[in-house]
Amino acid sequence: MSKTKEFLIPFVGLKLGKHNFEYQINKKFFEDFDYDEFQNSDIKVGLVLDKKSNMLELDFKHKGTVNVPCDLTSEDFDLPVKGKMKLIVRFGEEFNNDNEELLILPHGEFEIDVAQYIFEMIALSIPQKRVHPGVKDGTLKTEALSKLNELKVREAKEESKQEEDIDPRWEKLKKLLTDK
Repeated sequence: MSKTKEFLIPFVGLKLGKHNFEYQINKKFFEDFDYDEFQNSDIKVGLVLDKKSNMLELDFKHKGTVNVPCDLTSEDFDLPVKGKMKLIVRFGEEFNNDNEELLILPHGEFEIDVAQYIFEMIALSIPQKRVHPGVKDGTLKTEALSKLNELKVREAKEESKQEEDIDPRWEKLKKLLTDK
């Protein structure tokens, strides 16, 4: 969990209605969770807490970039990320977070730590395959890409050479099929 009080929201003192919270997420936030997938991050998280008489509704939204290595070239790049999540907080006899969209807090609770939910929302918005935009549009020039292209060209030449070196006996058999 977070080591700062920045992500603790004391909801007992809040009036009924909507309340806005904003967080700037950087590399240190992920270090607190021992998560080292990103070299750096710059993500803005907006949270709207709607306090009702018997429950809380939390709407999370995030948008920003994380610096990650490309899966094809290992070049670092800023990957744009965005997403949203909704969480309903109800009160009951004991703490229960088994459901990803419903959190049950004991009746005596007066604050909620939203750091874990922000972390999960961002981590789940990262695609499994991370490809540098320069690879997609052909503008990235790296040694790894030039080597991959060289191997592709060599492979294509070998395939065409194999087609040329067909045994003449197979050619005669193929001719029998087409003569019918």
